Amino acid sequence: MKKGREAEKVGGIRGRLRILLLACGLVLLIVLLLFLLPKPSSMEKHKATWLWDTSMIEDNTNSILSFCEEQGVDVIFLQVQKKVTLDHYRSFITAATTKGISVHALDGTPDWAYKKKRSEGNDLLKWVIDYNNGSVDGARFTGIQFDVEPYQLQRWKRDQNEVVREWSDNMDSWIAEGSSHGLYMSAAVPFWLDETRAADGSESLSRWMIRKFDAVAVMSYRDSGQGMYDLARNELKQADKLGKSVWIGLELARSKEGAHVSFFRKDVPIMEEEMKTANRLGEEHPSFAGIAVHHYEEWQSKVASTESQKQDRK
Repeated sequence: MKKGREAEKVGGIRGRLRILLLACGLVLLIVLLLFLLPKPSSMEKHKATWLWDTSMIEDNTNSILSFCEEQGVDVIFLQVQKKVTLDHYRSFITAATTKGISVHALDGTPDWAYKKKRSEGNDLLKWVIDYNNGSVDGARFTGIQFDVEPYQLQRWKRDQNEVVREWSDNMDSWIAEGSSHGLYMSAAVPFWLDETRAADGSESLSRWMIRKFDAVAVMSYRDSGQGMYDLARNELKQADKLGKSVWIGLELARSKEGAHVSFFRKDVPIMEEEMKTANRLGEEHPSFAGIAVHHYEEWQSKVASTESQKQDRK
């Protein structure tokens, strides 16, 4: 009887040990899975977007800002259209500020690169400076983004060096004026600009612009997060060394350059996963400012269409 009780006792101990070992193994497995699973990027709540149709702020401020808040947007590049009243700008920017979203004035045309067109950039600066001087804290533009793309013009092909010189002189002037009034100065740039030499030939034009501006938004348009990052990598590395900031651009509009340039035909869940990939890769760089989505109108329409389809299937 005594031996039977001892055997039963040993069996019970062994059983409890097996359960304990299984529990420990399960805990270790969970910890390992948590370690291996992709971690959310801290930059997913630091997106930017371009808003070109400024008239939308007249009647749609709440819906625009609610969407931006839901999508993690904290910077809006808002095109300056003088037909929109100052009060509408003030109302929109004030509402954005309360949600932690900064608004940057946006404008530019390809020929603003020419010396004879410098005055048009000066007019934008004067308008923003005058607007800010007449507005209270919280209703002011944080900065200005110049979207000047002279490589779209025929003169770029036949006289690139001179265009680069004039463009650089214009940018120098605009940056000096904007910075002197406390404006955060940025520019939209193509990913291939690191293959073009600066006016003095001492460095690439992309490095020159990163050095001069506070930040650049790289139009690194591809339909994958890896592809977007790969096209912006050189600019990120340059900005790392220069202590500047870089947004990685994402295109949503239909593109004549091919399907690989845009997420126009990609579903929203696929696009969002690719954004996460670009975020994870980008945040390896101190200069990474987040994803900049081109543009608000396409983005909002795409998300709304997806939500509508979900409702129809219910």
